[in-house]
Amino acid sequence: MPIQPVRLYGDPVLRTGAAAVTEFGDDLRRLIDDLHDTLDDQRGAGLAAPQIGVGLRVFVYDVDGRRGHMVNPVLELPDEATQDDELEGCLSLPGGMYYTTPRRLRAVCRGRDLRGEPVEVRGEGFMARCLQHETDHLDGRLFIDRLDAADRRRMLADLELQDWYGAGRTSVHTANDQSKGVFFKQ
Repeated sequence: MPIQPVRLYGDPVLRTGAAAVTEFGDDLRRLIDDLHDTLDDQRGAGLAAPQIGVGLRVFVYDVDGRRGHMVNPVLELPDEATQDDELEGCLSLPGGMYYTTPRRLRAVCRGRDLRGEPVEVRGEGFMARCLQHETDHLDGRLFIDRLDAADRRRMLADLELQDWYGAGRTSVHTANDQSKGVFFKQ
């Protein structure tokens, strides 16, 4: 399947809530294949459909040997335990932009697979972070929204230093770009 360009911070699709998938068939299978191929090319841990310009509630993941996809996910955070000292980045914010991002330690994600069958993924640590990060993308949120005020200001200042930002490059980047995305596998 073809590798798709990744939409960059500033593209309106990243701030728009995605629509529920209603058709389970070949088009959905192709979308999931494209997402996996693009994720592999970017060496990422997760990728949501809006990040390749598709406004549907679909994401893929590849974390700690667990690889899969989620259609129409619903995220549940089963307790109050947090992971507050982990750096997070995003393929839509390339250039090594990592920031300490508070997330819940555990997450449960329930949704459908490409055939419409129910699926559940439970995660702790990095997997929980990935599930939360990708579900945020489907809701039109980015990890910058989770940062404290000081880190948010620092990130916005760091954005100004990026070659791709503000230079007519807020729409897409590809694997051929010199600066890779930052939500890499650990």
